[in-house]
Amino acid sequence: MSRDDDHFDDDDRLDDDDLDDDSIEIPAPGMQRPRRLRRSIPLRDAVAETRLHPSMFCQPHFVVPGKKRREEIAAMPGIVRESADNLVRTVEADLKLGVRHVLLFGLPAAKNATGDGALDLEGPVPVAIKALKKAFGADLLVSADICLCAYTDHGHCGIVEDGEVDNDATLPLLAGMASACAMAGADIVAPSDMMDGRVAALRVALDGQGLQDVTIMSYAAKYASAYYGPFREAADSAPAFGDRRSYQMDPRNVREALREVKLDVEEGADIVMVKPALAYLDVIRRVREIVDVPVACYNVSGEYSMVKAAAAAGLVDEQRIVLENLYAMRRAGSDILITYHGRDVLKGSWL
Repeated sequence: MSRDDDHFDDDDRLDDDDLDDDSIEIPAPGMQRPRRLRRSIPLRDAVAETRLHPSMFCQPHFVVPGKKRREEIAAMPGIVRESADNLVRTVEADLKLGVRHVLLFGLPAAKNATGDGALDLEGPVPVAIKALKKAFGADLLVSADICLCAYTDHGHCGIVEDGEVDNDATLPLLAGMASACAMAGADIVAPSDMMDGRVAALRVALDGQGLQDVTIMSYAAKYASAYYGPFREAADSAPAFGDRRSYQMDPRNVREALREVKLDVEEGADIVMVKPALAYLDVIRRVREIVDVPVACYNVSGEYSMVKAAAAAGLVDEQRIVLENLYAMRRAGSDILITYHGRDVLKGSWL
């Protein structure tokens, strides 16, 4: 058949015999074609089952004492330790991007065996909470991590007796730390220590001080994970001896995670969290299926730093892999995404 100059001779036309040829297969009426819904960006966006919104992002911050301090964290490109005055400026810029939720971790000026510096109303986190609330009021949601690991000289999450973390002796200190943060103006306190009974201890302490409106976001299923390495540099919280496997969860278990979650909800947790996120998407899904409270996940430091390192080496497309990871967490059932990537996502208009 000739198509030169758009001219066809009679000999080039298809005849009936050609049309009846068995080699021409015409799809049956009603054939399903899922690809129809993938043909263009607007069409894919219109039918997307999983969506991200800036209100889902929570940006972690590391707060140090003093003023005009800003320290790069080598293991976490783009993340810093900073004093409260600088933090206010950082959060102001993030608010303009759409990040309305922060999670604060403190690095105290001094540490001791009991970590009681965590109860200091003039400690770095309460000071930062007050500064943020003064600057932004109800426009900013402020969460405070509740754990002693950055405040103890041994780096464990509770009081150590005879080489073991004493669960029950630790609870009053955690309750005191939560109270200090709540009195400073925190909207949410987030116990990450994994002591048994700590949600109940915090709820009783807060309610007893007239702070019953303060939300508890429990790290309900926090695993003993190798993904925490960069965070321990950032927060100066590596244990001086042993590890945390006697109180953080065994990565081989999921039914145990469901038990932890149920107990925390019974004790008064308003939000439950799974940490880390990427290696525990199945846990997020299982948790989402058994609770009616909001579910958070923590896209932790190691997950963040691996993406940054791979992107810097030209091994992955950072924008695509970050979004793919965040969609996976959301698809698994997370309502709140605690991630160090939030600022990059919004600043780059990746959504």
